[in-house]
Amino acid sequence: MRLVSLLPVLGFAGRAGAAAGRAPLPDDLGVSRNCECIHQEVVIKASRARVYQALTDAKQFSKVTDFSMPGVATTISPEVGGAFSLFGGYISGRHIEMVPNERLVQAWRTKNMEPGIFTIANFQLNEEGTGTKLVFDQTAIPQGHAEHLAPGWKSHYWEGLQKYFV
Repeated sequence: MRLVSLLPVLGFAGRAGAAAGRAPLPDDLGVSRNCECIHQEVVIKASRARVYQALTDAKQFSKVTDFSMPGVATTISPEVGGAFSLFGGYISGRHIEMVPNERLVQAWRTKNMEPGIFTIANFQLNEEGTGTKLVFDQTAIPQGHAEHLAPGWKSHYWEGLQKYFV
């Protein structure tokens, strides 16, 4: 117990807190390192315009989600600042930036995140032959959530999009 009480003095406060299940303390500049990120890339056999529409149109995205979770409610606003609710309300957020056929950036959260906490989901659509290379980055993920979220992107988004465009 005495050793644990000395950890902050020795400069190990952040590590001690993280080991105890708490987020690391910020450094002297206020920088904390308590977020995680996901980077994934997938090629979809469809044009950038079709992929963009599938991500931003509720009727189309509902068909994408039917491959993994049939019949769940989907609402998607077509406007910047507009709200979306996916997978029966498990995922929600707002569109931050919408560049048709090129990029979609969202403030994105799951139902089990603390109130007011959002991640940033960035879908970059690049031409790849006759298809689209979707470069996905999700940042500001609270610690402990990325391991759960990463497989979900593959099984609920990328695989659904690939099946939708067959």
